Amino acid sequence: MKHVVISISRQYGSGGRLVAQRLSEVLNIPFYDKEIIQKVSKETGLTEQYIRQMESKPTGSFIFDLYSMTQTMPLPDQVFIAQSRIIKEAAMQGPCVIVGRCSDYVLDEFPSCLRVFVSAPMAERVRRVRETYQVEAVHMENHINRQDRYRASYYSHFAGKKWGDMSNYDLCVNTRIGVEQAVKVIQTAALSLDGELSGK
Repeated sequence: MKHVVISISRQYGSGGRLVAQRLSEVLNIPFYDKEIIQKVSKETGLTEQYIRQMESKPTGSFIFDLYSMTQTMPLPDQVFIAQSRIIKEAAMQGPCVIVGRCSDYVLDEFPSCLRVFVSAPMAERVRRVRETYQVEAVHMENHINRQDRYRASYYSHFAGKKWGDMSNYDLCVNTRIGVEQAVKVIQTAALSLDGELSGK
């Protein structure tokens, strides 16, 4: 594959990150997730842990308001700008898989970007979160829904769109069909788009 950049947005616990990793292996192209945080940390001087916390909290919180009053540009905006630059640089270098961080929006002007949203039934998400992240929340569904609200708030703030809205994506895949099958579906779409771009 020579052209396509795959942006993976996902519900918390849907297995979207696993799907993205498998895609990068199957297609033999780079995978970007934690690497973006590492590069942003190096550019901004902020710790990786702080950047992760910033990404997992809804915007407009009290701490963000404090930053807004003391800096020309709020820290979340500075981080987003740095992330966006790194995402675009990665996309310009060649085909790759990028997880989250509004990458579908950041690469909106890239005709080679395949925008994918990964979802899953709540029961599957509960099981995966318990097994993968070893989270033992008393009300697991509430915990999962809260994480999704954080992602939706982040996306709404920076992209100005509704997170999870099908119209924002080229392909929506439910991992109820299995992670490997989901990978195959996205792989087929990516190769098809790559073929179209190669023919132009």
